[in-house]
Amino acid sequence: MKVAVFGTKRYDREYLERFNAETGAGHELIFREERLSEATVASASGCAAVCVFVNDDVSANVLESLAALGIKGVALRCAGFNNVDLKTAQRLGMTVARVPAYSPHAVAEHAVALILTLNRKTHRAFNRVREGNFELQGLLGFDLHGKTVGTIGTGQIGLIFGRILHHGFGCRWLASDPKPSDLARASGAEFVELDHLYAESDIISLHCPLTPQTHHLINTDSIAKMKRGVMLINTSRGAVVNTRAVIQGLKSGIIGALGLDVYEEEADVFFENLSDQVLQDDVLARLLSFPNVLVTSHQAYFTHEAMEAIARVTLANLTAFETGTPSGNELV
Repeated sequence: MKVAVFGTKRYDREYLERFNAETGAGHELIFREERLSEATVASASGCAAVCVFVNDDVSANVLESLAALGIKGVALRCAGFNNVDLKTAQRLGMTVARVPAYSPHAVAEHAVALILTLNRKTHRAFNRVREGNFELQGLLGFDLHGKTVGTIGTGQIGLIFGRILHHGFGCRWLASDPKPSDLARASGAEFVELDHLYAESDIISLHCPLTPQTHHLINTDSIAKMKRGVMLINTSRGAVVNTRAVIQGLKSGIIGALGLDVYEEEADVFFENLSDQVLQDDVLARLLSFPNVLVTSHQAYFTHEAMEAIARVTLANLTAFETGTPSGNELV
């Protein structure tokens, strides 16, 4: 089956080509560096399906254009699907499938890495030492042991993250989820209301999907309820956090440290090398000016194990499209 694979980097191509050969899937993969959008959708002409990532535009207009080209399948190389208009896809009779879980350990471990880096300021220490500055002033951290960590969302990633902090570092673990996890509770999580979590947590880590209910969950009102000096970590979806509200929280001192692997306006910035350009996003530029902010460019998922899993499941989903056999990963 001929497939247009949008928004690809060299590493995407490497893993998809390898597993396409190793599994015998035999799909004709047409790799495109540009993201899927209304401007690029025509380049999928002649394909039976498209393969997309987190920042591709799979809105109603794009889906209508894909359907007009005879495309019946959309394979997501990710778990999130907030960029896809599922109602339109269903109306058009298009199948949309995702990779529901590739490596929850990768994302959970990256969230912990953000905490450790922000706390012990290893990124600043690294740069100082390279410049011959060996003083410790400004590098003071705190013991994680005994601190209260709040997780918003206790799916696979939130569960693994909570276990690492609770069992590995000796933290008290508070959790909030519309559907409390028995596994998390058995692992030591105390399920509480959000306001309780905000008030008592020294560290808050977000592990929830982006839904109408979680959009800008972290906002001016919720920040006002947090413990002064709280560390906030987001490795879930950018729009769960209202960035302007967080900037005010940083300026007021309520937020003592911020670690982001996702950003609500990341689509035109993340995954690209803009080092020789002026950053056009003034909000992101302001965020990056804080010494207690650490931003990584949506790399939490980026491990060898995760890339292998993404390639395997994506190719299996494409084969299911071709054969008309459900893969179990369909959204519609």
